[in-house]
Formats: sequence, structure tokens, C-alpha cells
Amino acid sequence: MPGFKIRIAPVEIAQPEAALRPLEFSQRWDSPYDNFGLRPAVSVFVTRPAYIRICVHACSADVEVGGVLVGQWCADEQTGEEFIVIKHVLPARHTRQGSVYLTFTQDTLVDLHDQIDKRFEGEKIVGWFHTHPRMGVFLSHYDTFLHHNFFPEPWQVALVVEPFSSVAGFFIRQENGVFDPTRYFGFHEMDGAFGRSVVRWQNLQKVEVESEGGSPYE
Repeated sequence: MPGFKIRIAPVEIAQPEAALRPLEFSQRWDSPYDNFGLRPAVSVFVTRPAYIRICVHACSADVEVGGVLVGQWCADEQTGEEFIVIKHVLPARHTRQGSVYLTFTQDTLVDLHDQIDKRFEGEKIVGWFHTHPRMGVFLSHYDTFLHHNFFPEPWQVALVVEPFSSVAGFFIRQENGVFDPTRYFGFHEMDGAFGRSVVRWQNLQKVEVESEGGSPYE
């Protein structure tokens, strides 16, 4: 048709939500690597229900298990610093697994996205987690490949849990893009400033509560 033109809209670039980091509602837990001068691209906040669900699922089998972490990706309204809030945990189904491996299949990914669309509309996959029974906290070559290919955003994290010795850590890309599969970071326990903490990972060190108040993420 003369004069007919096709216009291609620009690709929409995802943007973080504007919010204040809920530091006053949280208890910080540091890893042994948090004081090495590394600069992770995001800080991690975990609600108590999400932490408990991670621990329960991690202890559910002697073989590797895992799933995805669902919540919010935000930028602090005052400082611009980015952070994620892990609010929900979805165990991965339809996986292939053994004592030293966990494979997400196509059916796994379809099922996870279907669950998010039905149950957590408007929220994002902010990372994934899996266990390393009796192996320690690190990412294997395959884990690193999976992270780069299925969770490629700078703000998406990988959590490894070793349930038998009760240790864990978050692997986070640094601000300069470097991703170290041997050095992990701690996190902020939501509502950890009030009452008794639920965190039981032995390799993380509790730091002082920063302030008091009520949680906006309940």
C-alpha cells in the first residue's frame, strides 16, 4: 500500500521501583566476604516467611533441590542504591536432580512462570536458589552457566544453601559486572530488628540493629 509505513516501538527497558530501603526494619547479617571491599550491584532483603520457606525446602531431600526467589527490584528514592526484597519462594518442580546436580527443565521454567502469573502478579523473579548437600557454599561451573543464561539481570541473585551444616550465602554481581562464584554476600533479615531472629545460618555474623519501626513489606 503506497505510503504505508511500519513503525517498530523501542524495546521497553525494565526499571526498578522507587522505594526507601527498609533498613530501619531489618537486621543485617554479614558474610566473611562482606568486608573485602567488594561492591555488589544490589543489597538483599529477605522477609521472614521467605527465609523460613527456603530453609524448609532446603531440608526436604538429601539430593539437590531449588527454586526461584520472587519479589521486588527497587531503587532507593534518596540515594539511588538498588536493592531487592525477597517476599516469596517457589520450589522448582519437574527438575532432574541428584546428590551433586540440579537441572531446570523447560517444564520447570514454564511451571514457575505460570505460578508467578497466577499468584504474584506484578512481581519479579529476583533470583534463584539451590542446595549443596554436604558440599559447601559456592557455585559450580554449571551453576554459573545457569545463572548467566537464565538469570542475566544485574539485580538477579543466586543463593546457595548447605542444609546439613546450616550455612548459606548470596552470590551477587558487582557494580562493575564482575561475578565471583566463590565469594558470597550476606543479607538483611526483614523484621529482624524486632524480637528474636529466625536466621540460623552459622557462617553469617549478626551486626547491630540499625533502628526501630514497623515493616512496610508484611
